[in-house]
Amino acid sequence: MSETKKLTKKDLWRINWRWLIAGQYGWNYERMQGLPYCYVLTPALKKFYTEKEELIKALKLHLQFFNTEPDMAHLIIGADLAIEEEKGIEAEDAITGIKTGLMGPFAGVGDTIYGVIAGTVFGSIAAYMALNGNTLGIWIWTLWMIFRWVIRWWFINLGYQQGAKMVTSFGGAIQKITEGAAILGLTVIGALIPTVIRADVPYVFKSGEVTMKLQDILNQIMPALIPVGLVAFVYWLLGRKGMNSTKAIFLLILLAIICYNFKILG
Repeated sequence: MSETKKLTKKDLWRINWRWLIAGQYGWNYERMQGLPYCYVLTPALKKFYTEKEELIKALKLHLQFFNTEPDMAHLIIGADLAIEEEKGIEAEDAITGIKTGLMGPFAGVGDTIYGVIAGTVFGSIAAYMALNGNTLGIWIWTLWMIFRWVIRWWFINLGYQQGAKMVTSFGGAIQKITEGAAILGLTVIGALIPTVIRADVPYVFKSGEVTMKLQDILNQIMPALIPVGLVAFVYWLLGRKGMNSTKAIFLLILLAIICYNFKILG
């Protein structure tokens, strides 16, 4: 990578502010933060790829599905920039693996810290003081938001530094890191299935005084068998020609209405 293609602090600052302002713009159910993620990285991609074909490929790569807690996303963006700066489009698998592997765990950590704990603590203090006529409450909340902006800038620099070290220090191990990140992402997604998707079979078999719940039998075979089957069905659907996530969502809504009314699923 030539020096003219190396990112400067000014470039990182620009990318940082792009995510701060537009990180949730263009959010949609198909790719969630994929569109703003691509928009945020566009200045760097134009610097990395002077060939039109490579730039188009990179833009398509970063338009893929992406979703995580906005504050924690700066770490992923920084690492992504460092790897792509060093390896270019050849690091496509590594970039995808790192995004997939980290966005789930980072979402969990970020939502807990920023969305629940900090928001509850600082928000409660600020609201209580405001209700009692103390204007200091609004300043507490304002200082907390400023702190979040500062730490986001630190995160993007940390991700960029560590991403560069990962490429230069680990060298040949990058493939193993990519595979590990991908496995981590799949593990997180798999663990979310039984907690996010709730679907039971309400049918109860009766013979005299004997009753047998079909759901209990399914649980003995494999807990959360129905949710897993639904996820597998959606993955199969998305592989069909002409199918996308929006169509799949409406199809699932229709399926849910039918199954509930005919007491197939509850």
